[in-house]
Amino acid sequence: MAEPRAKVFEFSAAVGRDGRIEALGESLEPPEAWSPEHLVLAGLVRCSLTSLRYHARRAGVEVAARGEASGTVTKRALDGRYAFVQIDCRLDVELTPAPDDLPALLARAERDCFVGASLTVQPTYRWNAT
Repeated sequence: MAEPRAKVFEFSAAVGRDGRIEALGESLEPPEAWSPEHLVLAGLVRCSLTSLRYHARRAGVEVAARGEASGTVTKRALDGRYAFVQIDCRLDVELTPAPDDLPALLARAERDCFVGASLTVQPTYRWNAT
């Protein structure tokens, strides 16, 4: 029996000569001080919260949330390349009503964040859920 075909999601973005990021017909100009590393960390937070909202909605739970991430970049012992070697993602969430199984909901949110799953280093998640 053939395996079911996986969904395919395609994305594209561009960075112009002026540093503007363009996607979906809109542009974003990050502040000069922002590095690509800041964008990766922001992407991790946004993806984690998007994943949480998806699973919470399926469980009939509303989410109000914010988060922040920090990371350390240095040479990896494995291959001597500079990369994130540690990432902490802290998320403050209000869930209404309280879910039946909070640990399972948060585990699904972590598992299904494709940014976190795409990183070589496994992010450490710290949830403050009320």
